[in-house]
Amino acid sequence: MKFLLCVFPIVAILYSCQNKFPEYSKTKNGIYIQLQEIGDDTVRVKPGDFITAEIAYRTTADSVFFRGNRKFEVGVSKFPGSIEECFAMLSKDDKASFIISADSFFVKTLNHKLPRFLAKGSDMKVEIKILDIQTAEDYQREKINFLKWIEEFDAYEKAILRQYITKQKIDVKPSASGLYYIRLKKGEGAKVECGKVVEIDYEGRFLNGKFFDSTKKRKEPQTFVYGTEMQLIPALNEALAMMREGEKAMIIAPSELAWGSEGSSLDIVPPYTTTIFEIEVRSVK
Repeated sequence: MKFLLCVFPIVAILYSCQNKFPEYSKTKNGIYIQLQEIGDDTVRVKPGDFITAEIAYRTTADSVFFRGNRKFEVGVSKFPGSIEECFAMLSKDDKASFIISADSFFVKTLNHKLPRFLAKGSDMKVEIKILDIQTAEDYQREKINFLKWIEEFDAYEKAILRQYITKQKIDVKPSASGLYYIRLKKGEGAKVECGKVVEIDYEGRFLNGKFFDSTKKRKEPQTFVYGTEMQLIPALNEALAMMREGEKAMIIAPSELAWGSEGSSLDIVPPYTTTIFEIEVRSVK
């Protein structure tokens, strides 16, 4: 990160008179950055790379409305001050906090209206830690080799799921997508809808009963804006659309509604693996 360390003090001087966040340096395109951890500056993020990153979205008052790990392709910046510019400033193992325009992020990047808890013209914090960087060529090569090795797992997963449904005597019919939704407790509160801030508790496990994730054990309910991209796997998106505040449900999600043929980015959930979630909607605002 020698480049960043050299540039940021200069940027801070040039824009200090306009800097409303003194602990951050400001770029020419209006992004504020605070570098927190320095990684390997020889492996930098470029458009077209596939990155694995820890990401958190916060208000400028530090209220978290999303936190999670994601693997995705970094796009080309389409406007000054975009979140793509944030990724392009980082290298592998870097961690940084950015302040960007909330309007630009939701409206221009996500093609979504601004959440109710963010005022028009306001800013938001984006915290990013780069865990891994793959070139597009390496990603595609790895994917092709992996799919050749694992192509028979799809049929195997379906057979295992049929056995589980029969053994557990589950008589609920799957949705058109293949999701099994079993209501455990009816909710009486507000309906989960796009743009609302939703807080949920969930526990994820495999068909053999082994848990792989639990917000209850971590004592960290997940909070996010429902309907925005890069938030939830398709199964949880579909299930939450049927739920209200206070509702509890169990869902059985075939891999095509979860982590598919690749598995989760951190290898916690293997490829072609059906998962079960117990979800409770704690609040809808």
